[in-house]
Amino acid sequence: MRHGKKFNHLGRKTAHRKAMLSNMACSLIEHKRITTTVAKAKALRKYVEPLINRSKDDSTHSRRICFRYLGNKHAVTELFRDVAPKVSERDGGYTRIIKTGYRLGDAAEMCIIELVDFNELYSNDNKKGRTRRSRRGGAKKKTTETNDDATVQAEKTDDEVVEKASSEDSSQEEASEKPTEEPTSQNDEPKAEDSSSEKGSDDASAEGDDDKEK
Repeated sequence: MRHGKKFNHLGRKTAHRKAMLSNMACSLIEHKRITTTVAKAKALRKYVEPLINRSKDDSTHSRRICFRYLGNKHAVTELFRDVAPKVSERDGGYTRIIKTGYRLGDAAEMCIIELVDFNELYSNDNKKGRTRRSRRGGAKKKTTETNDDATVQAEKTDDEVVEKASSEDSSQEEASEKPTEEPTSQNDEPKAEDSSSEKGSDDASAEGDDDKEK
């Protein structure tokens, strides 16, 4: 009977199970993300998170304990050199399991297990701290911003109207300063003819007076 036994043997003997978890832990540390079944991912999370927690203390004793579980010196170096500084401010929960569906062959539930701090999409580094605001305050702020925009636009339109009015006044002043030319009428030509006829009569009278004197 297995009453109260919650440990998942994963269908393997002890040596096979430990070797498998050790290899999966090394792959997770080196690649930061692996695809496996949900059952193996849950077992791996219990296996690798204590090692990540121990890597915060960079000492010879901690390195030897991690090497005993991993059995790969490259993985141990990666754990203490790259992973430990990233998780230094985190108290736990170093891994994340994302379910991806079912496998075609045996319909096993598949997932992705990854290190939380190495996923840039889900990281909260770029997010600002939340400030507690009420809806009324936010609405007032929005209304004030809209009112400011409306006043700015009104001032712009007033300035444009003033500029147009000043330009029209200046154009009118220039037009008034220019001298107006008197239109030439048709009556001017007969006057010129009359003056020429008068000159001709004066010349004739002058010739007549000369003849009389002779």
